[in-house]
Amino acid sequence: MSTHQQPVRTPRTPRAAQIAAAARDLLEERGRDELTMRALAERLGIRAPSLYKHFRNKEAVEAALVEDALAEMGAALHAALREVPAAGRVPALLAAYRRHALAHPGLYRLATTGPLPRAALPGGLEEWAGSPFFLATDEPHLAQALWSYAHGMVLLELDHRYPDGSDLDLTWQAGARAFTAPGGRSAPDVP
Repeated sequence: MSTHQQPVRTPRTPRAAQIAAAARDLLEERGRDELTMRALAERLGIRAPSLYKHFRNKEAVEAALVEDALAEMGAALHAALREVPAAGRVPALLAAYRRHALAHPGLYRLATTGPLPRAALPGGLEEWAGSPFFLATDEPHLAQALWSYAHGMVLLELDHRYPDGSDLDLTWQAGARAFTAPGGRSAPDVP
């Protein structure tokens, strides 16, 4: 599979797509704990048992949202790297990652914290969504380290864990420089 071509998504009926969209809105407004089948049914103006015709349980609804999150984040990251010279890939990637995650905090948390429902996701989606980190660094371990940095930064920012007055733009820029520093890719192994 090409790392540039998005894998085929799970097909959804129009009603399943409507349910997933309502679940996403509920997730963003109230958080994961408030995303229940009952609350979702109320949002749609239907009875909860009607949801089970389209999704077998809450976990299936969440898996659909994780699929959406990975597909959308992957698309944003791949787009950020198009026509960017090699030296600008890490900063472009980090900026796109931050922008997308902060714009969809509930969806971001659902997709990136706790166990990932890999078996419920289309084959290759996780790899495709994460491949921009490899494309930006050209080294698998550095790509994982870069994703870990970006993920930690986003969670800390979402949780308002930085001291008041912190210039997070400068912090993100410092991280980008650290991952693109001359010799960074060929640094000796850390014991």
